[in-house]
Amino acid sequence: MHDLALYRKYRPKTFKEVLGQDHIVKVLESSIEANKVSHAYLFVGSRGTGKTSVARIFAADIGVSANDMYEIDAASNRGIEDIKELRDGARVLPFDSKYKVYIIDEVHMLSKDAWGALLKTLEEPPKHVIFILATTELHKVPETIISRCQVFIFKKASDAICKKMLINVALSEGFELDASAAELLAILADGSFRDGLGELQKVLNFSGKDKKNKKIKIEDVEAITGAPKTILVNNYISAIAEKNIEKGIATVKNASSENLDMKLYFKLIIEKFRMAIILRYAPKLKEEMMGDLSETDLKFLKDLVKEDPERKPSASNGASKSGHMFTSSTLAILLEEYQNMDNAFIAELPLELALIKILGKK
Repeated sequence: MHDLALYRKYRPKTFKEVLGQDHIVKVLESSIEANKVSHAYLFVGSRGTGKTSVARIFAADIGVSANDMYEIDAASNRGIEDIKELRDGARVLPFDSKYKVYIIDEVHMLSKDAWGALLKTLEEPPKHVIFILATTELHKVPETIISRCQVFIFKKASDAICKKMLINVALSEGFELDASAAELLAILADGSFRDGLGELQKVLNFSGKDKKNKKIKIEDVEAITGAPKTILVNNYISAIAEKNIEKGIATVKNASSENLDMKLYFKLIIEKFRMAIILRYAPKLKEEMMGDLSETDLKFLKDLVKEDPERKPSASNGASKSGHMFTSSTLAILLEEYQNMDNAFIAELPLELALIKILGKK
């Protein structure tokens, strides 16, 4: 369906198009306007946050042509001979620009000897050369290199920014993406614009087979990406609201039997539980939340929150004295157990422990 991958088709080409990195864009634009360009930059951030795109835009904005911009993948060019070749090339004057720009991606992959060779160049760089190093793992970059660069930390894409981008891209491709579907895709992206567009492309490629229906719902995203179904998320939250630990554990077992990503499942539970708490304590924000939830989900949460204050504490299960379940303390327990997901050798265990802690089972 698509000849060009979405992440390449919609890659930002100007600073105005860069999303979520205003703190970096403003500094770089100011340095260009003041003609105070550094000889070395280090861009740090998780995958798909725009490091290479910003490097390209920066190079273009200081007047560097395609002939004088070089992109190197340190994962496959990591040896000392590769860096020596780079160093020799850097001594040669630019073809038709004021500067030569070397963008070295995944720079943390360089070998020890390669780092030493690169350091010599950074210590005494030719005046016409600018290095832009990019990495996802700052701790693997030697301090001697870091100290000779201007360091910029790229933020992970927020769900709100990612969601808006996905809706706009879908529209440009001729599809209408439901707010709840966009929300799920943003969560699946986990802070990466590139990953979000990759998930969207899978959905659009599949949905494009149906020429008549151009509207994409959350059910479509769940089916195509393999994300946990809404009913499994809702049943877990219902189990907490009803103080029904058996229902909760059975729901976790069902989710596990479907071979789901349990960490993603837990994250979706926390996201939705948070929305329920906002509905309870800040009901005036309901209109804003309608943009993140389907009408069915919004009604589901409203009904649970409405009933929650009327529930009585149960002496048998040791629930909280107030009897309320949609509280910050409940959310804190969910967050605490979510942090244990990576260390749990039984993937569903943190979800089960959260239920036990919340419902007070001894």
